[in-house]
Amino acid sequence: MASFTEEIKQEIISNGIEGRKCKLAFLSAFIRTSGSVISKGGNFGFEIITESKSTATFLCEMLENDFSLTLDSAGIRYDNFTGRDKLNFTCVDENAGRVLSDLAIVRYRDDGVSLMFGIDDKIIPDVECVSAFLKGAFLGGGSCTLPDEGSYSRTGYHFEVVFSNKTTADDFCDMLCALDVLAKLVARKESAVVYVKSKEVISDLLNAMGTEKCLEKLNRLVELKDRTNNVNRASNCSVSNIDKTVTASVNQISAIETIRQTIGLKNLSPLLFEVAEARLADPNASMQELADRLKISKSCINHRMRKIAEMARSLSQD
Repeated sequence: MASFTEEIKQEIISNGIEGRKCKLAFLSAFIRTSGSVISKGGNFGFEIITESKSTATFLCEMLENDFSLTLDSAGIRYDNFTGRDKLNFTCVDENAGRVLSDLAIVRYRDDGVSLMFGIDDKIIPDVECVSAFLKGAFLGGGSCTLPDEGSYSRTGYHFEVVFSNKTTADDFCDMLCALDVLAKLVARKESAVVYVKSKEVISDLLNAMGTEKCLEKLNRLVELKDRTNNVNRASNCSVSNIDKTVTASVNQISAIETIRQTIGLKNLSPLLFEVAEARLADPNASMQELADRLKISKSCINHRMRKIAEMARSLSQD
């Protein structure tokens, strides 16, 4: 069964990316999360690594059809961290260097080539390109987990994107502000991780990526867990009320027994004697149930029980 992360990535691929500007934003993000810049024979290019064949196919087709680039297979690498095999592809030639410049990943100058770790504004000129960049970043280095359906916990929602350097991650956080998303950033080994744990924010991110099916799945889970948590709270409340009833009954019977063993119940006033007899006759009854049987109000029976308790304390002191 596919994980929620895989479902999101597959829906991104199925929906595709429209327009050259959005494709530039998408590729720029993907290479920054799942690739690296390399050089060979004086030319610059890039290497990408993915464990998904569908992702590799999607990228190969986009690069070939829209950028006239061909990815060369560099074999399979075993990832010691994940324990999975990953597909490795490279693309190095004059055209690849030009595309990297268009993606604002490298900058060509008279004195050479420099890497651009920040996210250039020209790559994300509008909301559509911001959405495309988010899709590329998630497809390359993202993951999203949801809590188990049977869990009562409110925690377990987690959405993250992993970058190879903090500069890119910082700019990514700033970019998300355009979507009214406040993300957190943390260092993890040699990577920088941007993450959120709010189900509402994750919902906003799924909506921004246009992954409607996954958004519907998230909403169904949230609704289910809210119902489950409400039932659990009601059950806990019921148990708590039962505990309070039992504790109150034990204390009341103890007070009545103190009076019986000292001055005797017959010395109570008729009203207090009536309440004491009712409690002894049914130790498990709630105060409301006793009040209904005696045809008095709950506040009235509480008042009489307090009188009995005060009398018992006074007799104990004596």
